[in-house]
Amino acid sequence: MAKDKENIFKSHFTILKNTVLGFTSEDSLKYSASLAYYTVFSLGPILVLMISLAGIFLGEEAIQGKVFEELRGFVGASAASQIQEVIRNLSLSGKSNIALIISAVTLLLGATTVFGDIQNSINKIWHVRPKVKKGWLKMLKDRLLSSSLVIGLGFLLVVTLIINGTILAFTDRLQRFFPDATVILFSGLNFFLSFCVIFVLFAVIFKVLPDVNIQWRTVRSGALFTVLLFVFGRFLIGIYIESSDTESTYGAASSIVLILLWVYYTAAILYLGAIYTREYATYKGVPIEPSEFAVHIEVKEIEREVNEIPPAPLTNEEKNVK
Repeated sequence: MAKDKENIFKSHFTILKNTVLGFTSEDSLKYSASLAYYTVFSLGPILVLMISLAGIFLGEEAIQGKVFEELRGFVGASAASQIQEVIRNLSLSGKSNIALIISAVTLLLGATTVFGDIQNSINKIWHVRPKVKKGWLKMLKDRLLSSSLVIGLGFLLVVTLIINGTILAFTDRLQRFFPDATVILFSGLNFFLSFCVIFVLFAVIFKVLPDVNIQWRTVRSGALFTVLLFVFGRFLIGIYIESSDTESTYGAASSIVLILLWVYYTAAILYLGAIYTREYATYKGVPIEPSEFAVHIEVKEIEREVNEIPPAPLTNEEKNVK
């Protein structure tokens, strides 16, 4: 029994050690900064589309209120108000049919950009890249996949609100008999619900977005590791937002700074989770395989003395032209 516990501890320690080493050797922080930049421009379209889709079932005002409440918990009241203003300006309601179609397509393209950046970054972390010959087909597949994720997030928001409303109604009944315990129960159930939603989101990202074939048990382990770090980081960021005076430091740009800070941290956690997933798969002997649209890449560092830097090798397209 003691030996089994020792082996479990040793295996987890090895995976974590390789994860940290991989995170420092990869360009993870650069990928995080890139995602934070894209998200500033894509966050509005993503939220507008999610609210519009979820509003079909529960009404846009109710959805906006819930989204604003969650955003306030993530980035603070000031940044959340700024995002709410962006959502209001990008709203699809009150437009003619042609303007509505044009706006929806524009928003969809803007919203899917951030998922494309996540896909490219995780592809690099997992050492795969798309095949050149299937470029157009791959691009079409990626756009459809990203669009499906945006739609899926909208439905996930609907399900979350329905479950949250059910829990609230249930706790209201219990409060008549157990007023003190009800608050603890509601907080616990609400936390568990948020935990499950974020877990599903990370699992879908690892399973669906990258150009790989990966087993669900590997995805579950990676998503669990990532969501634990995310919850811990959310707590730390919350403390930072409450204790720091970013408005006096950055002035009118404080809201943007908070959003960038939050997304940068979240992206770093996401890519750390991707590296953990890769190391977990390698350690367990269930390697991540490239899909039909991708190939495995291997980068080797060769040191040699040269008088001048040699020209870069020709790409397949350049070879065909010649």
